[in-house]
Amino acid sequence: MLKATPFLLFDGNCAEAMTFYHICLGGDLTITKLGDSPMKETLPPEKHDKVINAYLKSDDIEISATDWMAAPQYEPTWGDIYAIFVLSESYDELKRIFDKLKVGARTDRFQDLHQLPIGTYGQMYDKYGIHWIFKGDSVKAES
Repeated sequence: MLKATPFLLFDGNCAEAMTFYHICLGGDLTITKLGDSPMKETLPPEKHDKVINAYLKSDDIEISATDWMAAPQYEPTWGDIYAIFVLSESYDELKRIFDKLKVGARTDRFQDLHQLPIGTYGQMYDKYGIHWIFKGDSVKAES
C-alpha cells in the first residue's frame, strides 16, 4: 500500500526544527544522524552529524525530514526545501508509480530507483517541478 507524507529538507537545523514541531504537535519523534546509519560510509565524515532522517508521528499527522546532503553543486533554494515522500513495502508498487511520474521529469536531478543500505531509493522533479522522493524495502520485484 502506498503512503505519501510531506518531506522537509533543512540546511543543518533539521533536529532543531523537528524538535520544535514535536513540542508543538506532540506524538513520537525519531531522529537518526548520518553517522548512526548504514549510509555513513557513502558521505564524508563532516556530514556525519547531520540528520539523515527525522520522523514525527502525532495522531494522523506525519512529517519526515532530513538535512540537505545533496552534491555541492546543488545548494538548497526556495522550492527545494520540501518534497512528497512516497513509501511502499512493495517494490513493484513503488516502481509502477515512479515510472508514471517520471514521464517528462527533469533529467538534471533524476535518480532512478536503486538499492541503498536503507532500501530502495529514488527521486525526481516531475514535469511540473514537484520534488518526489521514493523509499521502499530492499526487496526487488515480487514474483
